[in-house]
Amino acid sequence: MATILIVDDERDTRDALDMILRREDHEVIAVGSGESALAHLNMHEVDLVLSDVKMPGIDGLTLLRRVKAHDAGIVVVMMSGYGDITVAVEAMKEGAFDYLVKPCKKDGILRTVAKALKMRAVLVENVVLKRQVQDRFDRAQVIGSSAAWRQVCDMVEQVAPSRATVLITGESGTGKERIASLIHRFSPRAEQPFVTLNAAALPESLLEAELFGYEKGAFTGALQRKSGRFDLAAGGTLFIDEIGELPPAAQAKLLRVLQEGTFERLGGTKTLRVDVRIVAATNKNLVAEIDSQRFREDLYYRINVVNIDLPPLRERPEDIPLLAAHFLRKYAAQNQKEIAAIQQDALRRLQAYAWPGNVRELENVIERAVVLTQTSTVEIEHLPPHLQDSDPIPISSEGFALPLEATLAEIERAAIEQALKRSGGHRQTAARMLDIGSATMYRKLKEYELE
Repeated sequence: MATILIVDDERDTRDALDMILRREDHEVIAVGSGESALAHLNMHEVDLVLSDVKMPGIDGLTLLRRVKAHDAGIVVVMMSGYGDITVAVEAMKEGAFDYLVKPCKKDGILRTVAKALKMRAVLVENVVLKRQVQDRFDRAQVIGSSAAWRQVCDMVEQVAPSRATVLITGESGTGKERIASLIHRFSPRAEQPFVTLNAAALPESLLEAELFGYEKGAFTGALQRKSGRFDLAAGGTLFIDEIGELPPAAQAKLLRVLQEGTFERLGGTKTLRVDVRIVAATNKNLVAEIDSQRFREDLYYRINVVNIDLPPLRERPEDIPLLAAHFLRKYAAQNQKEIAAIQQDALRRLQAYAWPGNVRELENVIERAVVLTQTSTVEIEHLPPHLQDSDPIPISSEGFALPLEATLAEIERAAIEQALKRSGGHRQTAARMLDIGSATMYRKLKEYELE
């Protein structure tokens, strides 16, 4: 059973379609104008729209465009008594699923409706899969709703199932290791090891031994064989952080692994084959490193099959309230404190600050505030001095207050409630404030019982 909206200015046509479709156990709403159809869509969910082309006021093609702008997942079938092929082609270009010529025969209507509803089922399934992926992002605490961050999440979703080598770039503190871990978790290798190596944290003399392992007697102190990170990551993913710090010898050996899938342990003569996916990260400009002859150009092209560039926090200030609420909840629980809110003026200063240390710096600031506050609210005085003195940005909200046990869904619900309050209850305006589509807003209102 589906919900079908019939739009036709001819009453006889509406009544005939209504009768045919109700006999198939569909829920049918029949209206006589495009204006009435849009008003209904603003309040209710619909699976399929059957619309006449020639109507006074808002005509069928205009209605088609408005419906698709409202919710691209609604399937639209156009109808016309004129049999105009030009109109049919235009309708299909605008996103119509099919075109019926009136008078429509019952069998033809039912066949077209059945095919259209199968397409609707596919679209809904895709939406469900998207939500499942988003749930996995939420559980991994990859937090953000800005367009820039959604683009990162889309890239992760696309690249994770593949075998492609990935290079994650971005400033320090933007979350490169978390994204690398997420790529592994979403991949077919998720049940296999995820092994990390920070090339900047080890002296050059130890890097090769850590990467490839060594045999007994390979050097003074090598009393027994030791497995390297490639051994440990077999079948899984090896994340090499700060790959720009690798010395030339290690770069050459890494290139061989990427090209041939083989390596030797230090002091060994046996060639070992390994199946490992490489995800690398750097905050350096590797092209400049190549120009300075500090990084191999051939290795760069091997690791940079797919590049995911993480935006700095200053470029996504709309994510700061979500991140701040998450860290507030985390450190309040760790410190056994009942802190439920961040004062409005304090939040303004957090959003105005440039965050050279990115998300890592924000996390440290919130942890510090939690430790210092003796009340249930984080206030300006609990922020570091350089943040207390910053110029706040004007935001028309009443603060960001959430219970300690709030989930990401509850954070989302609170954001919608605030947007509705700021917009005077106007749903489309609230949707624009939150940078989401009208259809998403209506679905969320229903989901959170805010209608």
